[in-house]
Amino acid sequence: MIMLAAVNGLAAAEDIPLPQPRPPEANAAPWPPFNPAELTSEPSDCFKRLSVVATITPLPRLLGPGACGGTDMVRIEDVIMPDKSRVALLPAPELRCPMAESIASWVRDDLRERVAALGSTLKSVENYDAYECRGRNRVATAKISEHAKGDALDVRSLKLADGRSIEPTDVHVDKAFREGMREGACGRFTTVLGPGADGNHENHIHLDLIERRNGYRLCQWDVRDPVVAQNGPESGEIPLPRPRPPIGP
Repeated sequence: MIMLAAVNGLAAAEDIPLPQPRPPEANAAPWPPFNPAELTSEPSDCFKRLSVVATITPLPRLLGPGACGGTDMVRIEDVIMPDKSRVALLPAPELRCPMAESIASWVRDDLRERVAALGSTLKSVENYDAYECRGRNRVATAKISEHAKGDALDVRSLKLADGRSIEPTDVHVDKAFREGMREGACGRFTTVLGPGADGNHENHIHLDLIERRNGYRLCQWDVRDPVVAQNGPESGEIPLPRPRPPIGP
């Protein structure tokens, strides 16, 4: 009887269905697709151009997880200005070389002139985020972010040689400066997001080089005026008490 039970137990165990094979993960292919035979140790043309105007370090090709990663990746420490001074990028972002080259050109050509109009020179550009494997706005189910391809930078502030700190989203910063900064960025990058774009870009400016059909560009950055409430805390005035109503007869 015991032997029969053991045999029956073995048969029952053999009849248990195995789990279905795990389906392949979505977006598991590396981004962008590449031919291993085309890999070479020779620096790209972009790297050669950028190394003349910036301090950069080549990085290994980034693969995954999922669709994250990029080719021709570099870490850019600073931008060499026409007068040979250097503007630091803090922290040093990791970007695809074409994006890093666009950032360097923006700093050398656009920001340099606009900061000079303020009577100073640019010392550093501070950023929140560069390469990071994530969805847009850090939503796991969202489309993959350009940050996940090394193709985006979030600019936080500019530090000037005279000690001033300029946040491009600060409504108290000279409006003409902010308008000029927006104009230059929107002419150079395919996506510019700032205040007014959505709730995720109220304290920084997002720049990227995503490719869209027909060369479409997205420029969403409201250059706002300070909100001054009459006799309110934003005005810097101490609110006075309401006038006392006239005494009746």
